[in-house]
Amino acid sequence: MSNGVCVLAQNNNTTDYVRQTYALALSILAHNPNTNISLITNDDVATEYKDVFDKIIPIPWGDSAQRKDWKIDNRWKLYHTTPYRNTMVFDADMLVLENVDTHWQDSTALTFTGKVSTYRNETITSNYYRKTFESNNLPNVYSAMYMFRKCEKTKAFFILLELIMKNYNLFYKKYAPSNIQKWNSVDLSAAIALKILDQHKTAIDTELFNVTHMKPYIQNCYATSAKWTDFLTVDLNDSIMINGYKQKGIFHYVEDEFLTQDVLTWLKEKV
Repeated sequence: MSNGVCVLAQNNNTTDYVRQTYALALSILAHNPNTNISLITNDDVATEYKDVFDKIIPIPWGDSAQRKDWKIDNRWKLYHTTPYRNTMVFDADMLVLENVDTHWQDSTALTFTGKVSTYRNETITSNYYRKTFESNNLPNVYSAMYMFRKCEKTKAFFILLELIMKNYNLFYKKYAPSNIQKWNSVDLSAAIALKILDQHKTAIDTELFNVTHMKPYIQNCYATSAKWTDFLTVDLNDSIMINGYKQKGIFHYVEDEFLTQDVLTWLKEKV
C-alpha cells in the first residue's frame, strides 16, 4: 500500500497505550476516513479496538523494551516494520483533529516537526525540556509525529538511529556532553542521527505540522502541577476545548488521565 499511519504501542504497569492508540485511530478516521492504520504491538488488543486497524503487527526481532518502564527501545524498528511505502508515525498519546491528507504530498523523504504550540496556539519557545538540545546545538526534533518514505536515505537514518539508541550513553557523551541526558529518548537520538548524517536541514519542517504539545511548563502560563490536567479544564463540544480554547491540528495530550471514557465516547461518535 502507498500511504498509512503506523503506531508502535506497548503497555506498561501504569498506562494502556493500546487503548490510547485506539483513540488516536478513531480521531484519524473521523477526519481522514480512508486512512490505513497499522498498530505494532505484542500486547493483547481488545476485540472492540480491532476494527479501526488495517493491520496489527507483532514487534519484530524480540522486545528490546521488555525490562523497561518507558518503552521506546523498539521505535527504530518502524522503518523495517511498516507495510506502507509512505508512513506517518504518531506517539500513542495524540489525537488528530483535522484532515492531514495533504501532508502525503508536502513532506520530504523524512519529515519531522520542528515547531510545537501551546493550547492557546502560541509557538513554544521555552527550552524547559530542551536544554540538552540547545546547549549542544542539536536539531530541535519532535519525534512524537513524523513522516517518512521508503528510500536509501531514510533507511540510513533508521540504521543509525538503531545504533544510537542501543548505545545511547556513548553517543550522548560524545554529541551531547553539555547538560548531558542520562536516559534514552527518541527525540535526542533522532537529533544526533540527523546531525551526523547532515539531514537536519531538509528533515525538519516548522510549517507542515500543526502540533499542540501539552507538557505543563511550556504553556506560557503559571503551572501549578507537573500535570496540565490538574490545572486546565477540558470541555467537549464540536471540538476539544482546553480552558476555553478550541484545539485543532495534532493534539499531544501527554497525560493518560485526559483520555476519560467521556473523551473516548466523544471520539466514537465522531467516526
